[in-house]
Amino acid sequence: MSQVMKWLLRLAGGAVLLAVLVLSGAYFLLSRSLPDYDARLSVSGLNAPVEIVRNNANVPHIFGTTDPDTFFGLGYAHAQDRLWQMMMMRRTVQGRLSEVFGARTLNIDKVLRRFDLYTLARQSVEVQDEATLAALRAYSAGVNARLAEINASALGRGAPEQFLFNAPIAPWQPADSIALVKLMAVQLSSHLENEVLFARSSLALEDAARLDDIMPLAPGSGIAALPGYASLFPTESWRRVARAEPAPKDPLSPFHKRAFAGASNAFAAAPARSASGGTLMANDPHLGFSAPGIWYLARLELRSGGVIGGTIPGIPVVLTGRSARLGWGVTSSYMDDQDLFIEELNPANPSEYRTPDGFKPFRTSRSIIQIKDEAPVTLTLRWSDNGPILPGTHYDLAEVTPAGHVAALSWTALSAQDTTMTGAMALMRAQSVDQGIEAGRLFVAPSQNLTLVDQEVIALKTIGAMPRRDARHESQGRMPSRGWLPENRWQGMLAYAANPEFIAPQGGILGNTNNKVVDRPFPLHMSFLWGDTQRVHRWRRLMQNREVHTRDSFIEAQLDTVSFTARSLLPLIGADLWFTGEAATEDTPERLRQRALTLLAEWNGEMNEHLPEPLIYAAWMRALQDRLIRDDLGPLAHEFDHPDPVFIERVFRDADGASAWCDVKQSSPIETCTDIARMALDDALIWISERYGTSLESLRWGDAHQATHDHQVLGEVPLLRYFVNIRQSTSGGDNTLLRGRTRGGDGPDAFQNVHGAGYRGVYDFADPDSSVFVIATGQSGHFLSRHYDDLSQLWRRGEYIPMSLDEGLARAAAVGITTLTPAAP
Repeated sequence: MSQVMKWLLRLAGGAVLLAVLVLSGAYFLLSRSLPDYDARLSVSGLNAPVEIVRNNANVPHIFGTTDPDTFFGLGYAHAQDRLWQMMMMRRTVQGRLSEVFGARTLNIDKVLRRFDLYTLARQSVEVQDEATLAALRAYSAGVNARLAEINASALGRGAPEQFLFNAPIAPWQPADSIALVKLMAVQLSSHLENEVLFARSSLALEDAARLDDIMPLAPGSGIAALPGYASLFPTESWRRVARAEPAPKDPLSPFHKRAFAGASNAFAAAPARSASGGTLMANDPHLGFSAPGIWYLARLELRSGGVIGGTIPGIPVVLTGRSARLGWGVTSSYMDDQDLFIEELNPANPSEYRTPDGFKPFRTSRSIIQIKDEAPVTLTLRWSDNGPILPGTHYDLAEVTPAGHVAALSWTALSAQDTTMTGAMALMRAQSVDQGIEAGRLFVAPSQNLTLVDQEVIALKTIGAMPRRDARHESQGRMPSRGWLPENRWQGMLAYAANPEFIAPQGGILGNTNNKVVDRPFPLHMSFLWGDTQRVHRWRRLMQNREVHTRDSFIEAQLDTVSFTARSLLPLIGADLWFTGEAATEDTPERLRQRALTLLAEWNGEMNEHLPEPLIYAAWMRALQDRLIRDDLGPLAHEFDHPDPVFIERVFRDADGASAWCDVKQSSPIETCTDIARMALDDALIWISERYGTSLESLRWGDAHQATHDHQVLGEVPLLRYFVNIRQSTSGGDNTLLRGRTRGGDGPDAFQNVHGAGYRGVYDFADPDSSVFVIATGQSGHFLSRHYDDLSQLWRRGEYIPMSLDEGLARAAAVGITTLTPAAP
């Protein structure tokens, strides 16, 4: 027996030793790719030495003798910290993810190949000005210098992920950076999906009048009645296809539902409204969360002066930030820059489509997608005059495309003359609001609202190409239209002067929360779809509550968690529920409902992570909308996976008969809106009880509203996910200025925080060195680095780090200086 025990102990000891050796070996290999920030390196492509001075937050301050040398340093720094992220974004826009991940990502590759964005990016290189071309070439050389260093020094393949997914890395090129800007346009454009959903809803609803309820216009706007979609294409049986089940989404996909297309806050104060006497500005662009986050902080020393702020690895510009004289911030404009066209095929020759001048052959080419461990797939790409042809398998197009027709997409991002990169470079060099607005003339896509402040003036200008449409357009771009009718087709682009602008407003305050900025009649309108109808009310109140503002009051507004939506909807929905009915005994559904209503009655609408009321409110609104629309829309109700405050308000105010949604069609009784509100609250409380228990007072919103900064590739790997995912209890919600967009739907993790401010910056031009900023994760994309998540707790707590262009301060706080010197010829 003792011999058996000895052998068992030896085997156990051996297993432990083997595990230690394996883990040690893995750590050694993975840690080889951790950058050395205090080094001296001889590289090719430089004219003079470049210094990359990193502070304790790992923010690089890059000092070069010339602008191209500075951009070289930025390329090197990006590749040091975010190489894997850069390569994955490049593969995404090229449609080459399947070479690494197999058939799982084939559908993503198919869509991107049909857009052909990378070809358009290569063609756009030629239209950039000389200074931009020099910057792009130098940036590419900096990235490639890091790749050469990795190869020469065996630095662990450059990133830990490369050991699991051995993806060959091609040298970086100027077209790659332009292509990533186009990938941003994919993530920030939502009109395509919205047009399809509008058409599907039109087909699914028996009462056409109800379409204005479920897909409402932003309050205050008006439009003439539109035809039903079936009347445009009356030959197809639509009712069946309009009720299809939703398709799953891949974490690697850059395509988001319309509600996730982009949301941000930017606001500014003129000197007369600033306590310090200088202009103030705040910006927090919102994108989907990931680890690492999309944003990377950097400071560049250019001939025109220093610039500092948020960059995106792979793109050599400060997209939001400031110089000594100018601050700029971006918010999604929601400009209607996409239109779907239904093209009629020639019955005698499907390779032709109808045009105003008769049938015409498609322009075609072939594209081969290589798939890991599987045979390659060959796509036949087709284009009409209106744009690329998208098959019915994409974007649910099969459900709105009649037999004998195909769908084509017109989109401003599908330009081979895209000067957006040149515009962004000019914006960094601008010294005044006027120069910043002039730089905006060169932006094509994605369209943004550009907020600008200089020493004296504040302004907001919508940048990006705006399509010119005919006033006779049959759907006004709200849903797909017939591509062969000349009045439906785009007629070029409007002049830049037509883009909305607000310069030096009389009240001294301006801002944007993705709300409607202008109310112009079609076709000079900007959009029928806006990203916000709620946050703007809270922002307006916070701005008007003070005669003058400070940096701290702007920070307070950025971090505000009071929901205007909750404060306006709850009294309306619960009007006949509060303090009514008989006293109920404990441990009954009635008593649980009364306790929930009592909590909500005393709540001020603050979506604080430590409070129970936000969870009760959010669960109630989710259940309420589901009960209102499920019987009318069937499976299509899955597409409306976030409560729409305007829809719910229309229903409970019975706007134009909208209370009809409250009656359940399949039941004999006629339900009232009060009945539905009560049943929905009971649904919500049952869900909460099953997941969190019946002690409502001890609920925490933050337990459900966890920010999910997940690694897009490794985030689902068992055990490893605990090292690469960053999860945090957070405040805020779908409609608060501190926006924490929830996942949505009816799953167990519906209230996870998946979309919000990955970057925050606040600048005071009376004391520029007091400006502050923060990103949501950390600077490094290497999960073994201490800088992978070192800023995440500051971000969660609403804290910031200083933002200074003072070279002396940067060097005084340096924790590492990388010196790049030109290699000997």
